[in-house]
Amino acid sequence: MKIEVKQLSVGTGAAQRTLVRGLALDCPPGSITTLMGPSGCGKSSLLAAIAGLGIPGLEADIRIELAGNRLDQLPTSQRRIGLLFQDDLLFAHMSVRENLLFAVPPGTKAERALAADAALQELGFSDMADRNPLTLSGGQRARVSLMRTLLSEPQALLLDEPFSKLDVALREQFRQFVFAHVRRLQLPTLLVTHDAADIADASRVIDFQTLIPANA
Repeated sequence: MKIEVKQLSVGTGAAQRTLVRGLALDCPPGSITTLMGPSGCGKSSLLAAIAGLGIPGLEADIRIELAGNRLDQLPTSQRRIGLLFQDDLLFAHMSVRENLLFAVPPGTKAERALAADAALQELGFSDMADRNPLTLSGGQRARVSLMRTLLSEPQALLLDEPFSKLDVALREQFRQFVFAHVRRLQLPTLLVTHDAADIADASRVIDFQTLIPANA
């Protein structure tokens, strides 16, 4: 995935603020590129622009290429970019299995059920299929959230500080779980964080604050 940002800004009128200008990123399959920076500096806004999410006041002059296709010219629903946030965002009115099934692409009922059941087995959660996700631990919910994202068959993955709300021990376990799936599935991945412990590859780190123009 290649990302070129000519300019990214947020706000309106006199309150318009430039977040990024002149950013070029190349995220090869299976790689994890990390954007470091403090909270509020615009990292999440960049991910929103890449995914095509509509945020009031966000303006982006951006070009995104993946497998020879221009993703920035496609509507959000067709970009096939997976997103993982700080919150797991599981549906409380659905069981764990139903949450997973929600993300499975269209197919026969049997095919979709098989995909959801295979994901449960991979997680080791087959005995939790009918449970309300709110009864799971934070670490368990985070794993279900990742698996739901992957079941949608994304072409690339954006990680918006998905480890930050877990305690130290769970954070490390979930990091390794996420990174292992990224590498196995060969997903180009962009991670934003303020925690240096989240870095997967020290050779692929960018300090977000260096991207902010001096006159912003």
